[in-house]
Amino acid sequence: MSALITSPHLAAPDAFYAALIDAHRGLDAAGSAALNASLVLLLANHVGDAAVLDEALAAARSAALAAGPAS
Repeated sequence: MSALITSPHLAAPDAFYAALIDAHRGLDAAGSAALNASLVLLLANHVGDAAVLDEALAAARSAALAAGPAS
């Protein structure tokens, strides 16, 4: 069983962030949400380990709750 990697792990995180932002360019809120949902499902399928995905869901929910409600 694998564990969720939470330490920096991308070779070029700034480049990935730029590509992610660029993928959203020109999309309305619904299109942006659809892109995010599709990306999450594609990456979840790639990970494939239910325990790791459960850890990721819990960590993401915890971060969202800590950030508080959107303004």
